[in-house]
Amino acid sequence: MMFFCLLNSAYTQTKKHPCLFYTSERINVLKQRIGTDTMITRVWNDMKTRAASSNDAELLTLMYNVTGEQQYAEKAKAILVKALARDAWDGMDDRAPRWNAGLGTSHQSYVCSIVFDGIYDFLTKEERTSMAQKIVKLGIEPSLGDWLSDDKRIHSLNSMGHNWWSAVVFEAGIASLAVMNEIPEAKDWAEEVMQSSKEWFAFAGSVLENKIASFDSDGGFYESVSYTNYGLSEYLLFRLAYTNALHAVKMPYDDMLQKTVDWFINACYPNSKRLMSLNFGDSNDFANGDRPAKLMIALGMAKERYYWYLNHTEASHVNEDMHITTPLGLLYQPGHSTVLKEPGIPPSAIYHDIGWGMLRSSWDKDATLLGVKCGYTWNHSHADAGSFVLYHKGQNLLIDGGDVNYALPEYSGYYVRSEAHNVMLFNGKAQDPQDEYYAVKNPGHLYNLVDGGNLKYMLADAQGPTSRFFLRNYRNFLWIGNVILIIDDIKTYEAGKFEFLLHFQDTAIKKGPDIEVSKEGASILFRPLFPETLPTGYPHDFPDKMKLEQRIGLKDRDAKTKIPYYAISPAEDIRQTKFINAIILLDDSNKPADTFTGSSGANAAVSRTHLPKIERLEANNMIGVRITQQGKVTDVFFNLLADGRLMHRNANNVMNGWETDAYIMAVTYPEKADTSNPDNATAFFISNGSYVRKQNKTFLHSLSKVFMYAEKKNNKMDVLLQGQPLMHVLLRSPQKPQQLLLNGKNVPVMYKGDKNFIVMDNEAKE
Repeated sequence: MMFFCLLNSAYTQTKKHPCLFYTSERINVLKQRIGTDTMITRVWNDMKTRAASSNDAELLTLMYNVTGEQQYAEKAKAILVKALARDAWDGMDDRAPRWNAGLGTSHQSYVCSIVFDGIYDFLTKEERTSMAQKIVKLGIEPSLGDWLSDDKRIHSLNSMGHNWWSAVVFEAGIASLAVMNEIPEAKDWAEEVMQSSKEWFAFAGSVLENKIASFDSDGGFYESVSYTNYGLSEYLLFRLAYTNALHAVKMPYDDMLQKTVDWFINACYPNSKRLMSLNFGDSNDFANGDRPAKLMIALGMAKERYYWYLNHTEASHVNEDMHITTPLGLLYQPGHSTVLKEPGIPPSAIYHDIGWGMLRSSWDKDATLLGVKCGYTWNHSHADAGSFVLYHKGQNLLIDGGDVNYALPEYSGYYVRSEAHNVMLFNGKAQDPQDEYYAVKNPGHLYNLVDGGNLKYMLADAQGPTSRFFLRNYRNFLWIGNVILIIDDIKTYEAGKFEFLLHFQDTAIKKGPDIEVSKEGASILFRPLFPETLPTGYPHDFPDKMKLEQRIGLKDRDAKTKIPYYAISPAEDIRQTKFINAIILLDDSNKPADTFTGSSGANAAVSRTHLPKIERLEANNMIGVRITQQGKVTDVFFNLLADGRLMHRNANNVMNGWETDAYIMAVTYPEKADTSNPDNATAFFISNGSYVRKQNKTFLHSLSKVFMYAEKKNNKMDVLLQGQPLMHVLLRSPQKPQQLLLNGKNVPVMYKGDKNFIVMDNEAKE
C-alpha cells in the first residue's frame, strides 16, 4: 500500500492511550460530574444498568474507562475480536472497478478504533500489534486506497454523495490515529487525511457533471439537514481525535464550520414538544445539528447560540447523535451555560448557493416558519424547485413529501419527484425525474430576502429546472402580518393545464372559498384568489372558478400508507397566467367556524373573529389584493406589464393612482387614514422598481431597479434596500426624519428639503 504522504513519516514518540476520545482528562471531568450533576448522575446510572446486559462496544468501553472494572473490557474485547475476524468490512461487487470500502467500512473503522484505543491497557503487546494490523487491513487500507491514495484511488471528491467521502476518509483517519504506536507510518496517513480535508471543504462543483459546490458560501450544505449532520460530524469526530492525539490545528475553513452550525439553527423550528427542522430532501422532521454543535464546543469553537440550540435539541432523543444518553454524548456533554433567550441572529435567512430560504415570525417556540427550497436536484436533493413548507403554532401544517427507504421503488417513483412537493405543475409535469440521477443542469435560485418585521419577501426562480415546460416560473412569497401571499408568475410554450400542488398534514377541509388545514389545535386557511377563487357552492354551478382535485400521495417514511393532497387549477387551459394564493395564519383570536359569509362572491370568507379581510383588486394590466388587519390596510399591486411581455420598454403602469414600473408594489396605511393623501402611507414595498409617483409627488427615484421596504416609525425611517452595487436612491419623506436605519445600520440623514427626499447612496467598494 502506497499513500501520497505530504509530511515526514517518522513517529518516534509513543502516545498514551486512550488518546482519541476517552482521554484521561475527559474521563476525570465526567467522574467529577457524576454525583454532583443531577442529570449526569441519572444518565450514568441508567447506562450502568444497561451495560450489564449490553453488547454496545462503545458503552462497554466507556464503562471500563470510568470504573476500571475488567468485566467491561472483556466484553468489549470480545466484540472487537469478532469484528476483526471478518474477511472484509464491506464492499460493492456490483461496481466496476469493485468498491472495497463504503459506509460499512467507515462505521467499523470508527467503532473498532474507539474500542482498541479505549481498552488498550487491557490488551497484551501481541494483541495490540495483531489488532492494529487487522484495522489497517480491514479499514484503513481499503478506505484510503479507494478514496485517497495516489496509486489505487478510484473515487474523486464528486463521484459520490459527499457524505460518503467524509465518512470513509475521516473515519480511516481516526483509525490511523488509533494505531500509531504499532504502525509508525499511520501518523502520516492521519496527517494526509487532515490535509485532504481542505479540498473536501473547498469542493467547487463540476460543470461537466452538473455538480454544485457542497457548501454554500454562508455555510449551508445542499444534501439536507440529516446528511449535513452526518457528513460534517464525521469530519469533526476526526478533528477532535486528531486534536486529542496530536495537537490542535487551525484550518482555512474554520469560519465556514461556524456558519454551518448557524445553518442548522436557521433550519430549525423550536416548538413546545420537540425540535423540528426543515426536511427538504432525504431527511426527516427531527434531524438536527446536535452532534456538530457539541463537537464544535468540544473543539473550543463555540458560539453562545450553540447552547441555545442544544437546549432545544436535548428534548430530541436521537441515539445516533451525541445525545446525552450515548457514551460520547455523556462524555462531551457541554457544561452548564447561561442559555440565551434567542440565538441572536436574524429570524429569516437565505442561502443563495444551495437555494434554501427561511422566513419566520420570531425565534419563540411555536412561532411561524415558512421554509422555501429552490435550488439543486441530485442524489439526496429532490426535484422540489420552488417548493415550500409551513410550520405554525407547533405543527408542520404544509409539508414536504419526505422520503423512504432507498431500496423501495416508491423512493424514485414518488418521493423524489416534483409531484411530492408543493410546486407548480404544467400538464402534470415540472422537473424531469432524471434530474435525481443525472443532476439538474440549471438549478433553481432564491433572491432578495427582505425581512421588515411586519413584511417579509423572497423570490424563487424555478424556471431553470422546469425549462422543459416553463418559459417563466417565478414564485414570490410576500408575508404581511398574518397573511402570506404566494404569487406565481408562470408562462409556458403552449396552452395547457397549470396545477398548484398543496401537500398538507393531517386534515384539510374545504370551507367556502377556503381550505382549512389543521392539526392538534394549529390551523391555517388557504385561499385561492387568482386567476379565480374556489366556488362556494356546487362546482358545477360555477364553471369559471378554480378546480380543486384531491390526489393521493404517500406518507413520509411509510410507503404503505396513502395520504391525500390537493391540486388547484384554473377552469381552462392557458399559456400564461398569475396565481395569487393566500395563507391566513390563525391564532386564538381567529377560532374555527363552520359557516362562511357570502354566497359565491370573490370575497366570501369563513366567518371568524378578527380574521384579516382580503379583497381582490383588478384593473387594466393589474391584479392585486387589499388586506385589512390589525388596524392597517395594505394594498398589494401586481404589475402585469412587468412580467417580461414588453421588449425594449419599461413596465410603466398606473395602479390605483400610483405610477410605477415596479413588478410588485405594496403600500400600507392606518385603517382609518385618508388614502387620497399618499403622504399618509406608513410603509412601502417595491419589488424590482425604479420609480413610484402619485399626485405629482415622487416617492421613489432610482435609475436602476431596486427591491425596497421602507417604513415610517414615529420620526424614524427604517429602510431595507437591495439592488446593483452602485445606486443613488431618493425616497420621499415630508419631514426630515431624526433617524435613518438603512439595512439595519444607523446612517447620517442626507435630506433634500426642497423636494422632500432622503438621499441614499450605495457605492461599489474597490
